Amino acid sequence: MAHVTRAKNSSPVMALSFTPGGRRLLTGNQDGEFTLWDGLTFSFELILAAHDTSFRCMAWSHNQNYLLTSDASGNIKYWSPSIAPVQSLDAHGGNAIHALDFSPSDTKFVSCGDDSTVRVWDWAERREERVMEGHGWDVKTVAWHPRSSVICSGSKDNLVKLWDPRSGGNLSTLYGHKNTVTKVAWNDNGNWLLTASRDQLIKVYDIRAMRELCSLKGHYKEVTSIAWHPLYETVFASGGMDGTLIYWNIGPMGSEEPAARIPFAHDMAIWDLKWHPAGHLLATGSNDRQTKFWARNRHGSHEGLEEEEDEQDELIKDEIELGNHVGIVIGRRGATIIAMQRSTGTKMYVDQVRRVLQIEGTAKKIDAVKKRVGALLDRVNESSHVGVIGGGGGGVTAAAMGLADSSTTTTSGGGSYYGPRG
Repeated sequence: MAHVTRAKNSSPVMALSFTPGGRRLLTGNQDGEFTLWDGLTFSFELILAAHDTSFRCMAWSHNQNYLLTSDASGNIKYWSPSIAPVQSLDAHGGNAIHALDFSPSDTKFVSCGDDSTVRVWDWAERREERVMEGHGWDVKTVAWHPRSSVICSGSKDNLVKLWDPRSGGNLSTLYGHKNTVTKVAWNDNGNWLLTASRDQLIKVYDIRAMRELCSLKGHYKEVTSIAWHPLYETVFASGGMDGTLIYWNIGPMGSEEPAARIPFAHDMAIWDLKWHPAGHLLATGSNDRQTKFWARNRHGSHEGLEEEEDEQDELIKDEIELGNHVGIVIGRRGATIIAMQRSTGTKMYVDQVRRVLQIEGTAKKIDAVKKRVGALLDRVNESSHVGVIGGGGGGVTAAAMGLADSSTTTTSGGGSYYGPRG
């Protein structure tokens, strides 16, 4: 079950967090604005300017007395629990700061950015204490161990590194991912480390033995957000670039298969997700400009979840007119349409002469595809009115160039079938 919220004239939601106690949800958007939502009624309460550029992250201190936020221009701000500005400082040479986290004692905090560094700061004196260098590219995520003096970071160089914040030395490097590491997160006891990447994998490491426990495959596009459950140590949620939301329960009594999957939780990438402190709600913020609150279904209800396929369901065919947006729907190298096909279990064929998307599947699956494609085309049309799509069509042409891919087969009839390689 979900409740959808969207502020008037809203922009993509880049970061979010529940206030101490969970009474309200705070979101930060691409325009640098705070939006405050009631955590009980999900109603809009307040919007205020916070940063001059897009939000990147927000993090509460463990004692819940202060909030840290960062933006795309290298600015870090301190806020009180009443969301009053306390202090501001510039860091990372004006590069985007993607993540912040407090030390267990709240006397220090750590930041990471597009200057390829991880930096440790003194909270009270607001000064930089240490710069840790070792990544070969932008550092996208960082997390301080909940009990010890260990910092974990993930980078665009595909590496996960563990640091000693006292000496600034590199303790260890994990080489498990084959693409950009987008998120890292410690579970509450600090024994397990969760890493997510653009290689579509989520990995769980036992930090005590420095070994990989499992590699979780459930997303069909890059994983953009993860969050451990605040009460159950083996439960976490993950969000993907295609808007898919997945619940996981791993460990001795759990499974490496998703516990629940919501294929089109959002129309676009889920940039951030956070659990309510009580654990009964999950909030997600997306590039589709929506914030959603998720809760468990009532007993016997399967609303929003993937339904088991009925062998008796009749396969039918339908089509969607794409017009000039064939390339947008296909995506770069066919990635968008292939991910959609895997998620919905349908077969898709693009007739480039008639400019239509032909779909084969059950009525329910075809309806899901129509909603997804319709939302995508609506978003493109909205952007084109403000000149976002490369000067009125250039962006479509660029995307259409992605047709030449080894996972697509072009037919003499001017169409392409998208699916797994035979």
